[in-house]
Amino acid sequence: MALKKKHQFETRSIHDGYESNSHYNSLASPIYQTSTFTFETAEAGEKRFAGEEPGYIYSRLGNPTVRMLEERIASLESAEAGLAFGSGMAAVSAVLFHLVRSGDHILCSEGVYGCTFGLLQLMKEKFSVEHDLLPLDSKEQIIDSIQPNTRVIYIETPINPTLKLIDLQMISSIAKERGITVVVDNTFSTPYLQRPLEFGCDIVLHSATKYIGGHGDVVAGLVAGDKETISSIAKSTQKDIGGILAPFDAWLLLRGLKTLPLRMDRHCYNAESIVDKLKSHPKIKKVMYPGIKGYPSYAIAQKQMKQAGGLISFEIDGGKAEAQAFMNKLEMIKIAVSLGDAETLIQHPATMTHAVVPEEERSRMGINHSLIRLSLGLEASDDIWEDLKQALESLEVSYQ
Repeated sequence: MALKKKHQFETRSIHDGYESNSHYNSLASPIYQTSTFTFETAEAGEKRFAGEEPGYIYSRLGNPTVRMLEERIASLESAEAGLAFGSGMAAVSAVLFHLVRSGDHILCSEGVYGCTFGLLQLMKEKFSVEHDLLPLDSKEQIIDSIQPNTRVIYIETPINPTLKLIDLQMISSIAKERGITVVVDNTFSTPYLQRPLEFGCDIVLHSATKYIGGHGDVVAGLVAGDKETISSIAKSTQKDIGGILAPFDAWLLLRGLKTLPLRMDRHCYNAESIVDKLKSHPKIKKVMYPGIKGYPSYAIAQKQMKQAGGLISFEIDGGKAEAQAFMNKLEMIKIAVSLGDAETLIQHPATMTHAVVPEEERSRMGINHSLIRLSLGLEASDDIWEDLKQALESLEVSYQ
């Protein structure tokens, strides 16, 4: 049961979705590590399958530990209901499969995650679901791009990995007039920094593997929205395709959510500290971060985000060879494709997360071989900078 609305985000991230007096007064939420649930009578089993009696049946259809997580993410995203999945891509695919049919069209923000791009291509090739990837910068452009069969506007904001922002209020106002569903991947922001449903969007989803988990030890996805839509997804694409979350993984995410506000503040602080240093370094051509005054998305960030986030993208002076040489010289910072962990992580999108995207499409997205994405961890910002600095200095020597 959710706490009263008067409680603030930090309190709800710890308490919502869990009543200890319903679980033997255990302070920590228990893990219901079971595949199935028993019925007291055959008639009770019949009623549960018929939907006439509440209760659990089988963990693919619902689990108490997973339910606690779903109720908490719904509270934090200002949603009526939530749903948990075995990965972020399980969440993305379940939502899109639920919303579209063969012959429909999806309008997407330019620069989506590589596997989301791959899914869109698969849906086009196998199920004749068309899509367009566009900047979505202006009202006129969006209206002109909507087709009679457009059913969904799918947005990442900030976009991976260019960190460009999309104006959620503008998109949702256009979509509502035309009966189009707006889906937002909120992974980079988390509900602590941005809540798309409060700007009129319909469904929000996360790769909970990232900031929500926060410790690099779980793979999961989360979705939140209105009760009718979430219930329909649960009874159809989640139940029948089966991309569910395990109880132990749900427990890890519940634990991670308790410290989400504290961790996000630290991630953002470290990002802001490093941005200024990168901007002034001679080996860095361009820095992308929504918190930079004068940055193209700065005004949108001020309107719809609490802080500008814990990710920085930047272009190094050079190409693929220089980018990889720089990354190979790092000592503390780890080369890895995830983000949102306690450790600072770095990756090369053109050859890693977005390698599946054709080069011509990558170029339109602004992803070139000099682009590097940095996920700021929880370490001391001075230590992060010292590692970046020494790697940049070694690069200067190598390429003189």
